[in-house]
Amino acid sequence: MGIVSPGFRGRPRSKGVELPPGQYLVEDFPVLSAGPTPRVPLDRWEFSVTTESGETHRWSWAELLALPSERMTVDLHCVTRWSKLRTPWQGVSLDTLLAGVETAADFVMADSYGGYTTNLPLQDLRNGQAWIAYRYDGKDLSAEHGGPARLLVPHLYLWKSAKWVRGLRLLTQDEPGFWESAGYHDYGDPWREQRYQGD
Repeated sequence: MGIVSPGFRGRPRSKGVELPPGQYLVEDFPVLSAGPTPRVPLDRWEFSVTTESGETHRWSWAELLALPSERMTVDLHCVTRWSKLRTPWQGVSLDTLLAGVETAADFVMADSYGGYTTNLPLQDLRNGQAWIAYRYDGKDLSAEHGGPARLLVPHLYLWKSAKWVRGLRLLTQDEPGFWESAGYHDYGDPWREQRYQGD
């Protein structure tokens, strides 16, 4: 992948707002990505969940939209130190998508159109903690922010919320994704400031 968009370091911390350590508040929605922005036609878009035994569950765009959706308002925390509070999204809970999936896996690799990957514990995608989000602030999710759909895992740093998500691979052993292979933390809890391996 290409060079990463520049980060935002050195700005003053926000006062009067509780933020994870080392974060500052923004009102805009910065766009940071590795490599070019994929443009995925909806008639060719597909999301899949593949178990550790190779069984694959697939949803087309129409099938995803036909599932029950949720509207959630969540705070976002980027590892480049900006935080954006009370962001409004709409999407399908991973609880819904994983409901019919039989697995003994403990880990997940999220795969994106464009080749990006990131690893997560499966338990962090269950119990109302994660979604496949396709609308932001009442509008279809733009490609710059990961549209047509992105993984949304707001309790972890934003690199775990894979843009342009195309599928989840369920794994019995953890494997590093794109940024994790480059030294980013395997888990990425912003409240424990887990930015890099060893934090």
